[in-house]
Amino acid sequence: MEAFLNDAKIAKGVISTLGGDIKNKILHQMADALESSCEFIIKQNDKDMKAGEENNLSSALMDRLLLNETRVKGMATAIREISALKDPVGRILDGWTTDTGLNIQKVSVPIGVIGIIYESRPNVTSDTAALCFKSGNVCILKGGKEAENSNIAIAKILQDVLINNNLPKGIVSLLPDSSREGVANLIVQDEYVDLIIPRGGEALIKFVSKNASVPVVKHDKGLCHTYIQADANFQKAIAVCINAKCRRAGICGAMETLLVDEKIASEILPKLQVAFKKYDTELRGCEKTQSIIDVSLATDEDFDTEYLDNILSIKIVKDTNEAIEHIGLYGSGHSDAIITENYTEAELFLNSIDSACVYLNASTQFTDGGEFGFGAEVGISTNKLHARGPMGLNELTTYKFKILGNGQVRG
Repeated sequence: MEAFLNDAKIAKGVISTLGGDIKNKILHQMADALESSCEFIIKQNDKDMKAGEENNLSSALMDRLLLNETRVKGMATAIREISALKDPVGRILDGWTTDTGLNIQKVSVPIGVIGIIYESRPNVTSDTAALCFKSGNVCILKGGKEAENSNIAIAKILQDVLINNNLPKGIVSLLPDSSREGVANLIVQDEYVDLIIPRGGEALIKFVSKNASVPVVKHDKGLCHTYIQADANFQKAIAVCINAKCRRAGICGAMETLLVDEKIASEILPKLQVAFKKYDTELRGCEKTQSIIDVSLATDEDFDTEYLDNILSIKIVKDTNEAIEHIGLYGSGHSDAIITENYTEAELFLNSIDSACVYLNASTQFTDGGEFGFGAEVGISTNKLHARGPMGLNELTTYKFKILGNGQVRG
């Protein structure tokens, strides 16, 4: 581990000095290499898919694991989009001159060596590698065991591009010891690693947060809510809710709990039930919901669960304040939405909900780096410091002060 991390530290000194044009050229080569290796990537992914079936992974997790031609091309497209973005390194964030004549500049710089621990989705390997590379960072990647063959294939392709450009392959690397002990070792290596980004299940986040001595930006569970307020447009509400739950049930931005204003519950819930039935969504509701539509009972445990599956909890609330209270009790600080045509109620909700992303009349599944214009994302941070929400290029930088003087000495 020490030799591996020392290579990463050396690579940090190399990548931090690369110019924007060179980084963009290499990113385009990485995108081309992924596309030209599409057949090989899919073949390796097939091994993971077969193992997933044997291990009875849920349909939602299998969907996250799957790579096909369209998704591999999507990975390449994401890298090209990242290359087209403005270089986040070297931006002058602020500047001023002091009374003593010192010219002080606050300048963005790479964070350094970033360890990223994630599960299931092999496209994260290329997305995060490209984001770290563009922002001048070394990345140490630890994917889930279920995607091991896919991740090894993708990382090898990206490393080959680095080697062909006379750059150390340690700029993008997979953690050599992928066991729990390997992760436990990585997260205490503060001499070598500058930041740890865990994204995945609740158990992983708790383990890393509790045991790390390296600074951590958590990408915690997505227990997302949509609240249909009394003044909602029903057609809009149903369309948004179907998308928020059913487009991809296994992503962190998927709605897990639907809150409905009691003043419209008896009218809109039967319509929602018909709409969700088309997608075979399992509905669970509070006792008030059960008195209106035929669903199984939703318990407190349901309201506290990130299903990552085609299951939805429903609760009828008195008003916006009770919806806010429920989200404050059960929410994970990820993404929450209100559906309403009432500006006052919308502002109350948007200003009161303490989540990274709050929506009016839109699906929570828009919480995504690509949708936000970031090209891709390292993940969705539920931290408040130093980054929050989708982490793109700018969130992978920190800053330092450059002080330009002319012989000044302090009195």
